[in-house]
Amino acid sequence: MKPYTPAPDLLTSRRILITGAGDGIGRAAALACARHGASVILLGRTAKKLEKLYDEIEQRGSPQPALLPLDLATATPSHYEQAAQTIAQEFGGLDGLLHNAADAGTLTPLEHYTPEMWFRVLQVNLNAAWLLTRACLPLLHKSADASVVFTTSEVGRKGRAYWGAYGVSCFGLEGLAQILADECAAAGRLRVNSLDPGTVRTGMRSRLHPGEERDAQ
Repeated sequence: MKPYTPAPDLLTSRRILITGAGDGIGRAAALACARHGASVILLGRTAKKLEKLYDEIEQRGSPQPALLPLDLATATPSHYEQAAQTIAQEFGGLDGLLHNAADAGTLTPLEHYTPEMWFRVLQVNLNAAWLLTRACLPLLHKSADASVVFTTSEVGRKGRAYWGAYGVSCFGLEGLAQILADECAAAGRLRVNSLDPGTVRTGMRSRLHPGEERDAQ
């Protein structure tokens, strides 16, 4: 099978919102989408990281991105509605939404999990994904062929000891993606997928697997 090579202008004129854009997979996805012509909307918690990425995208000659600083752990439903309104005003619609932001929590038995950590992980990983999707659906429905992608993990498809709230949140994302896909199937204009990117060298993985050889990532 020949390796897939996307056309340089594959995403020209596309408007794509990426969460967790300041680091890791989100940052790489933002750079790649911009390189192929998309106008990327960079959502993340740390403004300095987003600003650095913004500058890098502009320096590469890609379409001008937009910044959307937002802490998913503390954001309220009104914050997501405001974010969608800002996107509508600035871009008129949305063609893609990549849910990449995640809080790994801690690797520990369920009985040792603190309620505070549990609630935070579920809020960032699952509740925020639903709230943001819900707020952006009217914008996505304006596109002729929009796409929503939920980044998940193998621990959300088969339960594993000690993965706690992170594993539960990934199971929830799989269910959320399937339900949304089924609801949108009849119209046929909005694709919904979940994606397990596998082993990727990110800061989160290094924290969760401190003894792992870097060459294995």
